[in-house]
Amino acid sequence: MNLHYQVDGQGEAIILIHGLFGSADNLGLLARSLKDKYKVISLDLRNHGRSPHSDTFTYRDMAADVLKVIDQCDIERFSLIGHSMGGKVAMAMTELAADRFNHLVVLDMAPVHYHVHRHQNVFAGLQEVARHTVGKRSEAEFFLAQHIVEPGVRQFLLKSFAKTDNGYNWRFNVDGLIANYNTIMGWQEVSPFSGNTLFIKGQESEYILPEHREAIAKQFPRAKAHMVANTGHWLHAEKPETVNRIILNFLQSA
Repeated sequence: MNLHYQVDGQGEAIILIHGLFGSADNLGLLARSLKDKYKVISLDLRNHGRSPHSDTFTYRDMAADVLKVIDQCDIERFSLIGHSMGGKVAMAMTELAADRFNHLVVLDMAPVHYHVHRHQNVFAGLQEVARHTVGKRSEAEFFLAQHIVEPGVRQFLLKSFAKTDNGYNWRFNVDGLIANYNTIMGWQEVSPFSGNTLFIKGQESEYILPEHREAIAKQFPRAKAHMVANTGHWLHAEKPETVNRIILNFLQSA
């Protein structure tokens, strides 16, 4: 699995990992804030963006993919920043290369199995688009809107709706994501990681809750936590300056 990635800047290496339905561009504001001081690697996970598709989609698989990119770039030590599903990939990386971490930053995700199906309407919208011959993004948004009320969610998804030799299509692997959804929402506990770790929570998000503290403390005993007021799951997009400042302070002080 050879992931698509891009490198910006020079210095200590920081790898940015996007979430479900995303791509390397999702953390672009963060990349721009870091590249003046760090070498920033933004990548597309398997089944997303310009990276290859695969039927296997475990966190260990995705962590191994990311480690392969790091090794291809001849990087020994690194920091990882992951949002949502990308946060789980980053946490899973601690099982493969714990001694190579400088910092671990997890944006609005806990190391737990989530039992609530949060994306039924999204999958319904994606499948609705697939049932039609679509020649432009506005047509795709029309079909998405039959299932997805929030304009912001539709616009986010449409960032991965690209023109190909066979017309427009989703860059992410819709069928593969549906087939592996339980794995995506799940989690296989990792050994305690004692490296520098920061969890950043959106105040209004339900992805990190009080009942998750025990699981976080067990697997990441030295973790620090920071809450960003008046933000949801997309905290880095809602308050980019605040989130970027929190991350920079952590990278420079830990």
